[in-house]
Amino acid sequence: MNIDKFLKEKIAEIKKKVVKNEKALVATSGGVDSVVAAIIAKRALGDNLYVLLLDTGFMREGEIEETKNFFEKEGITLEIWDVKEKFFEALKGKIDPEEKRMSFRECFYKTLGQAVKSYSVDFLIQGTIAADIVETQKGIKTQHNVLSQVGINPLSFGLKIIEPLKELYKPDVRKLAKALKFPKKIYDRQPFPGPGLSVRVIGEVTPDRIRKVRIATSIVEKTLTSSKIFQVFPVLLSDKATGIISGKRVYGDIIAIRAVESKDAITAKVPKIQLSKLEKVMKEIVEKVPDVVKVLYDITPKPPSTIEYI
Repeated sequence: MNIDKFLKEKIAEIKKKVVKNEKALVATSGGVDSVVAAIIAKRALGDNLYVLLLDTGFMREGEIEETKNFFEKEGITLEIWDVKEKFFEALKGKIDPEEKRMSFRECFYKTLGQAVKSYSVDFLIQGTIAADIVETQKGIKTQHNVLSQVGINPLSFGLKIIEPLKELYKPDVRKLAKALKFPKKIYDRQPFPGPGLSVRVIGEVTPDRIRKVRIATSIVEKTLTSSKIFQVFPVLLSDKATGIISGKRVYGDIIAIRAVESKDAITAKVPKIQLSKLEKVMKEIVEKVPDVVKVLYDITPKPPSTIEYI
């Protein structure tokens, strides 16, 4: 990929679509895809662009503040909407993985539809990449940011969509971010799903269960992140297991650790992590995450598994 050529073409493409005094909105999660989309759009539109982060309650520890600081250094004001209650309510009582994804998607686009009206913008610019589209079209799982003829279509919420990265896979997006001189913490950040930690909770999503997986995520990323690992994260399972806490029998939570090596997220293999590192993570999770009595390491490649659990 010729990066300079790609950037020029995408900036010109956005300028051609968003004409005269029209305005656009970028919804960013802080991940590399949506951040790159925001910076490209900013170069094309200048003050006619708004950048919005929806605080769904499903972000990692400190992620919102980090994202805000990044955009401030880029001279961009990041609008933040606190919509936690709305998203927890949307997922309340839902167990089925695809139903949860669809409910998140519907709430996501309804909220963005409100934002479009609030900011009086004409276009929504998204950081959708090729892997998102492939998985949705194949029916593997519905990605929340993919135009779909099945189920919820964002166009029904009055949104005109621009997706400047939709033909790229993650490695090329990282190259773009590096060329744009993003800090390594941004361009080398692990992939993180749009629905956030909600897809790393098997079963019903509640504030307490999200809190547990958020603590575990900080522990896992701190110890196991490496240049060879494409993605590593914990998942809070729905099943329970018998354990012992303070000498007493308890029926506690189970956390599975998932780590993969991959180039494009379409296929993935499992890295051989030193047992001592896994033991360190296990001990810290059991010590710091309430009610956890068992920690597992998932050794299943993609396929037959997907990278995320839901």
